[in-house]
Amino acid sequence: MATLILLRHARSAANGAGTLAGRSLGVGLDETGVSQAAGLADRLAGVPVREIVVSPLQRCQETVAALAAQRGLSPVVEPELSEVDYGEWTGRKVSELTAEPLWKVVQQHPSAAVFPGGEGLAQVQARAVAAVRAHDRRLGADAVWLACTHGDVIKSVLADALGLHLDAFQRIVVDPCSVSVVRYTETRPFVLKVNDTGGDVSGLLPPPDAAKSHSDAVVGGSTGAPEADRV
Repeated sequence: MATLILLRHARSAANGAGTLAGRSLGVGLDETGVSQAAGLADRLAGVPVREIVVSPLQRCQETVAALAAQRGLSPVVEPELSEVDYGEWTGRKVSELTAEPLWKVVQQHPSAAVFPGGEGLAQVQARAVAAVRAHDRRLGADAVWLACTHGDVIKSVLADALGLHLDAFQRIVVDPCSVSVVRYTETRPFVLKVNDTGGDVSGLLPPPDAAKSHSDAVVGGSTGAPEADRV
């Protein structure tokens, strides 16, 4: 049973400016984001991360750079974990987009939302879930690995793992540099943590007999809210 740590990139310059960066090039971390990324080594100090998989975009690459260097890991770039292609919405202010008729669809019926000139959120979920499950199978049982990607991408993966319809994914909050954790098993995924922005997360390590622990338990987290840090 591999354990996936979903890491949203640290706060970017676009987050601070309240714009929907999408796949724009040259969007790096702002001062707050640099500080958040610097704290990752301490937050994950007790976790033996075998591999780091990362979105191709700059803000994600910058988020994991120091952690990867400390661990002696070379991040694996995964295009399928890239940001949503927001098409004509890319680079626009979120405060302007909330007046668009499509915004209500994104909030209330995201499975039907297709961004003009871009992709649909259902398409995002399909590619992201397929990618994380493929890496999870490749890394094998007992691996702990980290995927650094984007808010809406993480929310779609979490919705799948929680057994939620995509139309409910806006209920999930995923802040910049937050950690969410999913453990995939032969029967179903288990969501261990969502939107953790705190300190040490060594408690995320699987127990010595994780299979029995989960068996006993069974028997017995963008385009969300329009605040700047949601993009």
